[in-house]
Amino acid sequence: MNPYRSAALTWLEANQNDAYVANAVERVATLLRTAGPHVEAFRLRGLSPQERAKAAWARLRKAAVDPRRVVAAWLTVEMIIRDDPLAERKAEFKQVQAAKLIHKMASGTHKRWGEGANAKELHVYPRSRGRVLRHVGEALEEACALLVDHHRAGFPTAIQPVKK
Repeated sequence: MNPYRSAALTWLEANQNDAYVANAVERVATLLRTAGPHVEAFRLRGLSPQERAKAAWARLRKAAVDPRRVVAAWLTVEMIIRDDPLAERKAEFKQVQAAKLIHKMASGTHKRWGEGANAKELHVYPRSRGRVLRHVGEALEEACALLVDHHRAGFPTAIQPVKK
């Protein structure tokens, strides 16, 4: 997956002045800005999938994840599916796979109390599953739709690593 992700980021940087690239990056930035307040991972229990999805976008914002990396995650999934003749082609599959990628970019809450050997630490990671991934992926697909529609044929091929 990393060769595809690198190729997607390189392509986005090379085409950053393209209107469709700028639109997708700005739409993802809007998702990050409008996600609402940051919610600690240990406070997600009991929230609806939509609220958990918004919390996921807020975690990305708090971690200062570049919107281009998020767009690159969608392009990565698009390019992998394009290059795989046996790939699953349903929209829901793409949404969930892209959401899994961005979920890893800013997952978890980490707290530390005290100093030295007596310090207490708390590490809580929200599960990446179910309806939450579908909501995140659906929002990402909508943000990148124009870019994919107008540039799908021009997306790069990933450079495969050389085997030694």
